[in-house]
Amino acid sequence: MKRLAGRGVLLASFFASTVASTVAHAADMNAVNNAAKIASSVGAGSAVPALGVGAVLQTFVGLAVVIGLVFGCAWLARRFGLQPGQRGALVKTVGGASLGGKERVAVVEIGDTWLVLGAAPGNVRLLHTMPAGSVAADMVAASPTPLSGTFGQRFRDALKGEVGKRFNAHRGGDR
Repeated sequence: MKRLAGRGVLLASFFASTVASTVAHAADMNAVNNAAKIASSVGAGSAVPALGVGAVLQTFVGLAVVIGLVFGCAWLARRFGLQPGQRGALVKTVGGASLGGKERVAVVEIGDTWLVLGAAPGNVRLLHTMPAGSVAADMVAASPTPLSGTFGQRFRDALKGEVGKRFNAHRGGDR
């Protein structure tokens, strides 16, 4: 009897583990099947709402308002004098060059006279006067001449010059 009881317990535990395994397997399959149903119910592209005529119209109206604001601000700036000087003004800047961080030379035309002015913080000085147009206008507005040679050649020449300066400075310091 003890043997039968032992076999019954063994059989019962085997049956319980098989049933538990089958129930767990069925629960896993149920989860997989439901996940597939949920995933299949979401169509491709359904997460992005479709653009209707109203949305496109709202976008164009918003764009028109922004462009109108830009033009309105430009009109206000012109109306209240926030724009640079007019072309027909009494004083015209012919040209200029920056000499450093805060220093500048400018050629200003007043009537038929050109004034060469030096400007620094808190100081503007008249450097020279000459009749308007006495220097060819293309020379005043001309850009610097382009550098000759390739970058490598110019770099080599600059490096030779720096080495020469440093070598001569050391030689002069020894004397």
